Amino acid sequence: MHKLPIQQSIKLFLISFVFVYRSNFFALVMGVLFGFLMSRAGATTYDYHAKMFLLIDFQLMQVIGTAVVVAMIGVFLLKKYQVRSITTGAEVDFVKKPYTQGLITGAFLFGIGWAMTASCPGTVPAMIGEGKIGAIFVLAGLLIGTMAFGVLQTYIAQDSIAQQSCSWDENQTKKTIKK
Repeated sequence: MHKLPIQQSIKLFLISFVFVYRSNFFALVMGVLFGFLMSRAGATTYDYHAKMFLLIDFQLMQVIGTAVVVAMIGVFLLKKYQVRSITTGAEVDFVKKPYTQGLITGAFLFGIGWAMTASCPGTVPAMIGEGKIGAIFVLAGLLIGTMAFGVLQTYIAQDSIAQQSCSWDENQTKKTIKK
């Protein structure tokens, strides 16, 4: 049993709590700020999405374009100055992902989902925070689609491993027969 005064115990507990959960706290603050900015920009309003896709109002397109430009400048500066992560201290790394088959189909499906629901994955939590009930169904669809993708990828990976195994067995059999 420790003999520290209660005030000092509480102070040490809070310091250790903040230290341990600092990355989660930082992520929460950044997420709330992101949601607030998305809401203020109109990205959580169904009408703005509909008007953008009908080519009536380009306010949301301007917001998206501004975000792309800011992100490009940010990535350039992060690479140039070899910035380290706030939470882990590791150098921020930008790994290029290779093109995979189905990327075009996935992008097409993403666009259809975006047009049908008037929301993208980034705006769904902000829409739920605003109390828009329809966003709960969009979130359910996102989670089910992500799960289906994971199951499909696992199936495809297992199928390709099985095909490679069969072709390896055939090659070994041919080598044995030739001997």
